[in-house]
Amino acid sequence: MNRTVELATFVSSVTEIPTAARHAAKRVLLDTVGAAIAGAATAAGAAALAGATVSWGEGAGRVWFSDVRLRTAAAAFVNSAYASMLDLDDGHRAAAGHPGAAIVPAVLTVAEIEGANPARMLAAIALGYEIALRISAARDINSIRTTDTGRWCGYGVVAAVGWLKRLPTNIIAEAMAIAGHTASSQSATGWTKVGHAVKEGIAFATANALMALDLAVAGYTGPLDLLDDPERYDQNRLVANLGTGWEIEKGYFKIYSACRWAHAPIDGALALQAKHAIGVEEIVEIEIGLFARALTLINKSEPESIEVAQYSIPFSVALALVHGAKALLPVTAEFLNDTRVTSLARRIKLVHRPDLDPSFPAMTPAAVRIRYAGRCDHLDILAPKGEPSNPLSDQDLHDKFTWIARGRMAGSSAERLKAALWSIDGEVKTDHLFQAMEASVEQDTDAPIAVSA
Repeated sequence: MNRTVELATFVSSVTEIPTAARHAAKRVLLDTVGAAIAGAATAAGAAALAGATVSWGEGAGRVWFSDVRLRTAAAAFVNSAYASMLDLDDGHRAAAGHPGAAIVPAVLTVAEIEGANPARMLAAIALGYEIALRISAARDINSIRTTDTGRWCGYGVVAAVGWLKRLPTNIIAEAMAIAGHTASSQSATGWTKVGHAVKEGIAFATANALMALDLAVAGYTGPLDLLDDPERYDQNRLVANLGTGWEIEKGYFKIYSACRWAHAPIDGALALQAKHAIGVEEIVEIEIGLFARALTLINKSEPESIEVAQYSIPFSVALALVHGAKALLPVTAEFLNDTRVTSLARRIKLVHRPDLDPSFPAMTPAAVRIRYAGRCDHLDILAPKGEPSNPLSDQDLHDKFTWIARGRMAGSSAERLKAALWSIDGEVKTDHLFQAMEASVEQDTDAPIAVSA
């Protein structure tokens, strides 16, 4: 049996998921929609909606935070673009990527059309995570050119939506093969220094996976053996102990809109600043020791866009030190020309620490050293805030959602939406959730947003 068929067979066999996995699914649901609120307020988010409307046209799929309805793949594309736009979406260390921004939008878009109940919605999310994360984690992350999520998240979208629609095993398998074989190459990742909205290709992979399902239903076929090469995929990691543990319970959440590789440096710098009450003007130099992959980021001290800023460790660290951690929840355009931030960013030096290389991708550590006012101190961060070993509580996720929505969505609407998301596995019906998701989002402007608590 091909591994694709074996995974599809497992998906079809599931009738319900354990309580812990269901709760984990609810956490990623809340977090993904919260991240999407911020993404919907960006110019790139607005462009995603405008372009998808022209390309695909009207249909039954709901575009979040509006009354717009587009074709299913188009709506999922837009919602996925919102969720991934500002690098606030969840991730998974072993897979080295971000499953939620693909799987949650796809499931919610289709669930409303199908009239799925809350239990099926949450189970579909957990199944999507299980398949996508197993496939990504089965690769040798250190030997591949890029870890971009768009290259593998489509498998999870197919699994989640195929199960939600009760499609037969052979159709799910064929759609997984089609989606996997046609996933974006992300050809510029690793060398481009230009910020852009495509980012990791998550929205494109989401739409592509939904089209793969339609094609498979119509009789289109894919290479079912695409996962069978033991030199490309650890065969045991792909299928061992299916159903005995759930990958969705092992993910991480973000509190900064920056690449995850910047989070340990930010945490370390903030901790040292707080420990010694260091004024920004006192800082002579910050040296950050990193694993090799982190040095491939754009890392500009003076990013010209928020897309570039998200992939700059010096800028992200400097912004946090100057304006506090909340300035990265999310990063907004008014900070790009802040000379206090860019001046400090130029005093941040990134260095390769070969001893940290074996830690990746299981960990994304950093060694932070600050020289200030004639003194020096250092701190090693192995697990930034939000990792399973240093987790965000349910309340932390609620607070993150509320902070992101502040200034972008009416307070009463945000609280109503948050309550509907969090109670989705209880008595609240899904129609109540989807009504709450019609609340509009205000576009970000260049006007400063206060970041004090």
